[in-house]
Amino acid sequence: MKKILVTGAAGFIGMHTTEFLLNRGDAVVGIDNLNAYYDPSLKEARLAKLRAHPQAQHFTFVRADLADAAAIAQVFEQHRFDGVINLAAQAGVRYSLKNPQAYIDSNLTGFINILEGVRHQSGRRDSGTPGAAADGAGHCHLVYASSSSVYGGNKKLPFAETDRVDHPVSLYAATKKANELMAHTYSHLFRIPATGLRFFTVYGPWGRPDMAAFIFTKAILAGEPITVFNHGKMQRDFTYIDDIVQGVVRALDKPPVAEPSTGDFAFEMTAPHRVLNIGNHNPELLTEFIAAIEDALGMKAKQDLQPLQPGDVPATYAETSALRALTGFAPSTPLRQGIARFIEWYRGYYKV
Repeated sequence: MKKILVTGAAGFIGMHTTEFLLNRGDAVVGIDNLNAYYDPSLKEARLAKLRAHPQAQHFTFVRADLADAAAIAQVFEQHRFDGVINLAAQAGVRYSLKNPQAYIDSNLTGFINILEGVRHQSGRRDSGTPGAAADGAGHCHLVYASSSSVYGGNKKLPFAETDRVDHPVSLYAATKKANELMAHTYSHLFRIPATGLRFFTVYGPWGRPDMAAFIFTKAILAGEPITVFNHGKMQRDFTYIDDIVQGVVRALDKPPVAEPSTGDFAFEMTAPHRVLNIGNHNPELLTEFIAAIEDALGMKAKQDLQPLQPGDVPATYAETSALRALTGFAPSTPLRQGIARFIEWYRGYYKV
């Protein structure tokens, strides 16, 4: 039995990932601060679902904020982890225009506390010498959530991991790019195996109320208009939650190792760090996404067409060949199938 730390365990992706790990026989320590960015009762319900899991005896919950360095250090002192999956973050592009400090606290301060925890655990494992294993083998593998937003204003599609990501168009995107740089630095200095996962527009049951599937469904059922940005011409690589979780866990099971450097690198070994896209490799127009919700609900939406908003990009499209080559898996759930499952859950949860 492996012991895995999952941060953001009461969140959308965190709950599903924790369930998957428990189902396969792992022990999970989950961290969440249950903040009020959106309705905390939904987070409590996700947590209740985990506590009712048949393997709940292998689930330990810690209520803590990633920005609390002492609390995070204590978790790493009390447990020895085989892997860490960092999914806790302040999410949302538009909210970053209103409350930038939340992104600094969670996505930067919180992330450095996780890196320090993994660093010191690896150091203890190496008898007090951080980075003693030259290639990172045997160390705790850190898997962390990045985002497709790091591609910013890139016009080349699909987005590939080798593309430049130097032009973020929101603070949220900038913090996710910073996470990748921070993880690479720790991976280089302390030989911590680390994998950053660039998620593409995740949706599905138990999703976040601030995301399009939730917002549109709630409004359509209430007979209220939905706001459709870029006049519906946006394209998104919508990725179903079960596919995201498969990608997360399969990546966790294949930690990177340092390899001899080539080209212009001045170091003998590269850092045991990589980034991977997890997306459906199938961009859909926002109008098709809305049509899928309408068909699943059996109701038509009233649409309020608006221009592209600051921080948004017109299209996202994931190149997933690297994920497939590493794990033998790439997301493929059809949009209408995933939306139907989301609507079924939404009607049941909210008794609509």
